[in-house]
Amino acid sequence: MPSFRSLLLLPMVALPVLVTSACTLSPHYQQPALAVTDAWPVTPADSSSANASATPAADTLSWQAVFHDERLQRVISRALDNNRDLRVAVLNIQKARAGYRMQRASLFPSLNANAADSHSLTPAPISGVGTALDENVYSAQLAVPAWQVDLFGRVQSETKTAFETYLQNAETKRAAQVSLISETASAWLTLGADQDLLKLAQSTLKSRQDTLGLTQRTFALGEASQTDLHNDEILAEQARADVAQYQAQVNEDRDALVLLAGSSIPDADLPDGMPGEDAIMTTLPSGVPTQVLTRRPDVLAAEHAIKAANGDIGAARAAFFPSISLTADTGNESLSLSHLFDNHTGAWSFTPAVSLPIFAGGYNVANLKSAKTSRDIAVAQYDKAVQTAFRDVADALAVRATIEDRLDATRKAADEAHDNLKLENARYQRGIDSYIDQLDAERTDYSAQQAAISVRLLRDTNLVTLYGALGGGAGPDTTGKK
Repeated sequence: MPSFRSLLLLPMVALPVLVTSACTLSPHYQQPALAVTDAWPVTPADSSSANASATPAADTLSWQAVFHDERLQRVISRALDNNRDLRVAVLNIQKARAGYRMQRASLFPSLNANAADSHSLTPAPISGVGTALDENVYSAQLAVPAWQVDLFGRVQSETKTAFETYLQNAETKRAAQVSLISETASAWLTLGADQDLLKLAQSTLKSRQDTLGLTQRTFALGEASQTDLHNDEILAEQARADVAQYQAQVNEDRDALVLLAGSSIPDADLPDGMPGEDAIMTTLPSGVPTQVLTRRPDVLAAEHAIKAANGDIGAARAAFFPSISLTADTGNESLSLSHLFDNHTGAWSFTPAVSLPIFAGGYNVANLKSAKTSRDIAVAQYDKAVQTAFRDVADALAVRATIEDRLDATRKAADEAHDNLKLENARYQRGIDSYIDQLDAERTDYSAQQAAISVRLLRDTNLVTLYGALGGGAGPDTTGKK
């Protein structure tokens, strides 16, 4: 008869065979068909296949390759290091990784070392020897607690679910990282644009105050009408209100940027207006939906959710089959601690057990149905993620297709309005045009300059949005956490 020590080693010897031969009842995964068309509704000229072949896909570009302004790069780096929402996403990955490792450990038997001192007193009437028995029993053992032999893959299915959940959290973190980069860049650009609008309002206020001062003097001399004076006062107060409005907006923009960065930002890293034309890469190939959408981190996260749900189905199916567990221990027992490890004190036990579900009140059936329903929900959420991603890209491309023409038109309109204002000022001073004509030219110039700044901001933030919508790569793990 084999010794118990050899029986205790049986789980260890059979482990590779049992683990690798165990079947899994999880459904075979098939990627759902994309619930969108196979082409973008609008494709800008700079996203053509010819340009795309010469430029890397957006999701392979690091953010440093897209955002060239060094000040913006430093702010983005600060946000990646300190943003609290991203920190939570990183911690969720660590939690999911630990959960996967805990679940994976269930595939292997554990080995415990136990030591015990049992003291008992048996009364004489029931001792069987006529006298009371006062005994101490000392024991030292190596034990394999109940280890489930995963013949039907329940533990493997649960391990798969934990692993896919971990991967889902990893993609969610990457999506949060890309989103944070895009939000930080947009906030930085918005601050620069509002600074330019503030400067324009301040310049306009000074000009209108100078004009008002001149009108007040000419009115005192009887050379200007009461109407002219009131009109200049109205324009000056409107400009003063704009200055206050844009000053508040600049302060709010700075606060929003600090919140994204997770810490204070040095003044040297803040914009002093809209950056140069080369601050952001302007050529981002859109590719085709089947390539772009299936690589977006949010879509990948939804796909991992489907795979995790398949693991739950496998575990639910395995619950209908018998489960086998092995419990074993070996060691020494003695009535005297000093003789615990003497010869003839060896003791062992080996307890295999089989459990076969017969009646559970419909629990297993309901559990399987719930797992399948959860999988169907995950598929629907995957379809929604794909459709949302498609719309994100399509909307960004729709703006991109016409934004350069719009920007060129507003810049030319602003230049023409400024030239016309100079002409109207000269004609008004010479008495050729009326004061109303001069006021109209001033209002037109002010509005045209504001529009030029706003459209320039729209062009730059559209590039940022497009980069994120195309699954823009976050580059190496800049959080410093593995």
